Amino acid sequence: MKNHTSPISFILLGLTDDPQLQILIFIFLLITYMLSVTGNLSIIILTLVDSHLKTAMYFFLQNFSFLEISFTSACIPRFLYSLSIGDRTITYDACVCQLFFTDVFAVTEFFLLATMSFDRYVAICKPLHYMTIMSYRVCKRLVFCCWMTSLLIILPPLSLGLDLGFCASNAIDHFLCDANPMLKISCSDTWLIEQMVIVCAVMTFLMTLLCVVLSYMYIIRTILRLPSAQQRTRAFSTCSSHMIVVSITYGSCIFVYIKPSAKDEMAINKGVSILSTSISPMLNPFIYTLRNKQVKRAFNNLVKRFILLPKN
Repeated sequence: MKNHTSPISFILLGLTDDPQLQILIFIFLLITYMLSVTGNLSIIILTLVDSHLKTAMYFFLQNFSFLEISFTSACIPRFLYSLSIGDRTITYDACVCQLFFTDVFAVTEFFLLATMSFDRYVAICKPLHYMTIMSYRVCKRLVFCCWMTSLLIILPPLSLGLDLGFCASNAIDHFLCDANPMLKISCSDTWLIEQMVIVCAVMTFLMTLLCVVLSYMYIIRTILRLPSAQQRTRAFSTCSSHMIVVSITYGSCIFVYIKPSAKDEMAINKGVSILSTSISPMLNPFIYTLRNKQVKRAFNNLVKRFILLPKN
């Protein structure tokens, strides 16, 4: 940032100026954040301590839960702090850090969801070779590739954005530091960065969606060929949780790009951001646990273990 044109801090305008609505938003986000952290942390603990949850599917679920905690923690606590004390200012360094971490966690989630769909494809279409193909070493490499790919996608536009100047306004029309509202208040030429952001977003979306769609095309074809209805139902149930999470994630992303008008653009972006940063991370643990007998059994065993601990 250029010292003579850039503010030392930004003002996050948030969601509303109505004090009563701010109280309701604070309570809602606090509850969803606590449920999100508790639910995803429970999944991480269960996959670490239960011997029955040591397969590739639960390894990916463990990493996905870690991403969910990280993603929601990168933006919601800062907004809750702002609502509680009424201070909407955020320093330039803190804003850049929030932008970097939210984008990295979000992009990594997309690639991890694509990886999880590939895991379901191997489990259903190649069950006899599942343990060989999805070994622990392969799973670790796939997760590592998800992180590295997201960094390679995020760093080029972010590095160019560090040279932006802000001459007039320092008010960001959002509750977090997001690329689009920051580019709108910059007095620098942002054409190249905007094109890079669009290319990176579309590339991430299409690459991961293609992997998900192809995986489920083969999965559905394999399931429909199964001889009995019981086998088909069992096979569908192993994919249902992942399909619901994928639908929520990609559905919310599509709404960002299908806008009714330019006037409603920021309102829709804020609504989608609330969905992706607070509601989705809260719902995902319940989706995976309520529809998964192994996870519910592991949770019950863990609770019984704590209840039956010898008391001094």
